[in-house]
Amino acid sequence: MTPLILHDAAPMPWSMAGMAIAAITALLLLFQNRRLGISTGFEDVCSLASRTGYFSRASLRDGRRWRLPFIGGLVLGGVIAAISTGGWQPTWALGMLDDTLALEPAGKLAWMFAGGLFIGFGTRLGGGCTSGHGIFGLSNLEWPSLVTTICFMMGGLITTQLLYRVVLP
Repeated sequence: MTPLILHDAAPMPWSMAGMAIAAITALLLLFQNRRLGISTGFEDVCSLASRTGYFSRASLRDGRRWRLPFIGGLVLGGVIAAISTGGWQPTWALGMLDDTLALEPAGKLAWMFAGGLFIGFGTRLGGGCTSGHGIFGLSNLEWPSLVTTICFMMGGLITTQLLYRVVLP
C-alpha cells in the first residue's frame, strides 16, 4: 500500500472507504430520501453568512438539518485523521509546481483561487459535484450523472496531462 504523501501514514483500505460511502449513501436515501453531495453543503455554509434569495430558498433550508452536521463531520474526520497520523501543519509547498513556477505566496494564492473558480464553475455547470453525480447519480443509473462524471474525469485527465507534459515537463 502506498503511504500518504504528508506523513508516510498508511491510508485506509479502499474497500473500507467504499463500504462507508455506500452505507452513508444508502442510509441517507432510505431514512431521509436525500441525495449525497458536497456542493449543496457548501451552499449551506455560505447561507449562514448571506441572506440573499439564492441562499434562502426552501430546498436549501430544508436540508440544513442533515447537511451541516455532515459537512462538520467531514471537517472533524480530517482533523482526526491529521492528529492520528502525526498532525498537520500549513505549508506553502506545492511540490513540483514550486520547482517549475517558483511562485511567491501571492502567486500561489492566485493559483489556488483560480483552481477554486474552475471547480465552482464546473460544479454549477454540471448541476452538482463529483460526489453527487459520481456516487449517488451513478448508483441510481441517472444518465445526466454518467455524462457529467465522464466530463469531470476527462477534465481531470486533460488537466493532468497539461500539467505533467507542458507545465512540469
